[in-house]
Amino acid sequence: MAIITLTTDFGYKDHFVGAVKGAILSNLPDISIVDISHAISPFNIQECAYILKNAYQSFPKGSVHIVGVDSEISPENEHIVVQVDGHYFVSANSGVISLITSEVQPEKVVEINLPNAEPSAFPVLNIFVQVACHIARGGKLEVIGRPLESLKELRDFEPRITNQGKTISGNVIYIDNYGNVVTNIQKGLFEAYRSGRDFEIIARTTKIRQVQQSYNGIINYNLERNQRKGPGDALALFNSAGYIELAIYKSDLNSVGGASSLLGLNYRDTVTINFL
Repeated sequence: MAIITLTTDFGYKDHFVGAVKGAILSNLPDISIVDISHAISPFNIQECAYILKNAYQSFPKGSVHIVGVDSEISPENEHIVVQVDGHYFVSANSGVISLITSEVQPEKVVEINLPNAEPSAFPVLNIFVQVACHIARGGKLEVIGRPLESLKELRDFEPRITNQGKTISGNVIYIDNYGNVVTNIQKGLFEAYRSGRDFEIIARTTKIRQVQQSYNGIINYNLERNQRKGPGDALALFNSAGYIELAIYKSDLNSVGGASSLLGLNYRDTVTINFL
């Protein structure tokens, strides 16, 4: 059974998600539709890219992924289909696929050019659904568009190396449901410049000198409970996507707060690693 996924900033209050699903089912009654997320912050391409990159690999090859964030067409924001890593992404050329294509070379990129297509305030419904259903039926990309040479890239995902390799300056690229703060510093880059040295991670006034492999890595179970670190303590870890993440152990944004609120970090804020 073919799969079409949806990743948007539509939320759930309005009719948008329901209309898109209804249109897909009207074209392909037996299709499997999977929601990746409809809670992307409005027009936040970086947030969408991070979620998409870390979700798509769990789906079977041949899956079609509709990306509905900042999708209105313009001369600087073409509608495209990217075939990469055995998957198909139907989106605007906004840089949202660049986290994936930075690691895997695309097999095909086409600019969507449907006959008699009219500009629309709801292109996910009027354009992306038609294209996704065409691909899910086994249709060829050449039928729906022409080759496109250039894909936009997101520069926000590139940390900076300074101080003769002694400092990595990164930025917050994502804040999750727990308030955990994900940086754009990947494990491979960190290890390459660390070279066995001690280090400190600086986020505003907080300094952390260890990176854990899991959230409960900060707990020394050999100590008595009243001597251990635990809920409420700050930590850094390599998350499941391989990025350095700052967290508060067992945090809750709705009550005690999370790393974003307790450490005072927002999207694009700087996080620095100094090697000692």
